[in-house]
Amino acid sequence: MRYLKFYKPYGVLTQFTDQAGRPTLKSFIPVPKVYPVGRLDRDSEGLLLLTDDGRLNARLIDPKFGHERIYWVQVEGSPTPQALQQLQQGLIIQGRKTRPAQVKILTEEPTLPPRDPPIRFRRSIPTTWLELTLREGRNRQVRRMTAAVGIPTLRLVRVGLGPLSLTGLAPGQWQDLSEAELAQLRQYCFFQKID
Repeated sequence: MRYLKFYKPYGVLTQFTDQAGRPTLKSFIPVPKVYPVGRLDRDSEGLLLLTDDGRLNARLIDPKFGHERIYWVQVEGSPTPQALQQLQQGLIIQGRKTRPAQVKILTEEPTLPPRDPPIRFRRSIPTTWLELTLREGRNRQVRRMTAAVGIPTLRLVRVGLGPLSLTGLAPGQWQDLSEAELAQLRQYCFFQKID
């Protein structure tokens, strides 16, 4: 079995083929028969796990297990206490309420590689970085949640998936999980208490 972590760059599709010729995982990962665990949108960046272990893949993407996904989110404007509370409590998007999330304002801009292309800069509108931890992975969920509370997402980077992090990777790089990372991931997936 193979278990890889990959720092997906902005603009890359979370699939191996694309008839329109857009950049895909195939441009970066030469390992056959591994598949992404979940997805990251084309305009999102960060940690992606790939494996040929179907059991682990199913366990991580099944919402009933509530596995953590941690994001650093640059939003337009400054969130109000009410907006932060709405994100924490969950809100209705696409007709369904999101699970409660953990949200905190990052007091310093995180150290990330520059994005290509860079986000738009508007002198008159400040931006804020949030750390947002979700326990579900719905389509474009972070972007829909921040838009619903009036702070649109400008840049979205997944920095953690359960016990895994982006540490040691630059955009476009991948590596096999270490034995320690794999042991932590298995412990997390199969032996954690379900809420």
